[in-house]
Amino acid sequence: MGFIVKLLLTGVAAMLAAYILPGVQIDGFVTALILALVLAVLNAIVRPILIFLTIPVTILTLGLFLLVINALIILLADYLVAGFDVDGFIWALIFSLVMSVIGAILDLIF
Repeated sequence: MGFIVKLLLTGVAAMLAAYILPGVQIDGFVTALILALVLAVLNAIVRPILIFLTIPVTILTLGLFLLVINALIILLADYLVAGFDVDGFIWALIFSLVMSVIGAILDLIF
């Protein structure tokens, strides 16, 4: 049950972040839920591989390269989910930051 609630909160966070940012478009809430599911799968499978492959760069940048990995995950989700559009790398980076902040606030509330 907790996974479904987490998906719903991530979908709401994605909708709010897309509403705030002009460089990100989501067609509707169903698309946001699909995006949340795709992001969960990508974060479970692809993100650990990318983190392992980029350990030296991550250490060299004191962990800031993880923001780049988050933006790459968002761009990959943009490619996979119809109805979700990000205008570029910078918007993906900003979207991941805004969505993380909104998700943290929603987690505190619920």
